Amino acid sequence: MLDREGFRPNVGIVLLNGRNQVFWGKRIRTHSWQFPQGGINFGETPEQAMFRELHEEVGLMPDHVRIVARTRDWLRYEVPDYFIRRDARGHYRGQKQIWFLLQLMGRDSDMNLRATDHPEFDAWRWNEYWIPLELVIEFKRDVYQMALTELARFLPPMRNHNRYLRSNMRMQPREDLMSPAGVDVELPALLPQRAP
Repeated sequence: MLDREGFRPNVGIVLLNGRNQVFWGKRIRTHSWQFPQGGINFGETPEQAMFRELHEEVGLMPDHVRIVARTRDWLRYEVPDYFIRRDARGHYRGQKQIWFLLQLMGRDSDMNLRATDHPEFDAWRWNEYWIPLELVIEFKRDVYQMALTELARFLPPMRNHNRYLRSNMRMQPREDLMSPAGVDVELPALLPQRAP
């Protein structure tokens, strides 16, 4: 399904973890990494296509994520001729995408790259939000930059992951560990502090 200008409607997905890192998938049998994305089928809304692609490519269900934001307009990129099948050349130009920013509400273990018989990725990792654009295939770089820039203002506040601030675990002096000069040495407590 192409529009009059030769662009296929598509969705892109920026999936965040609690540290505002993004899901980065390695395309199957290649060394290229990218965000999940896929075409919008006839009769689908962009949101319906996003949830279908999220399941097909990452194995997540709608209850595993929360929609944080989406781009206002279509973002377009043209595909170079050498990536286009011969029978599509002349009328197919590229993709137009609506990008979604999602917050993972589930766990990493909920992801399943083999959720369907036609996997897109064979590996994945968390990456910093501002991915180095040289890692992105050249003809998609501008769209990635535009999508990340537009969605950045919607990034959720970071969750505190400082392991020493959880469960009243603070730095405390240990009487059994004194320096030779008799000065207290502070080490992280291994157990929650006890009341005096």
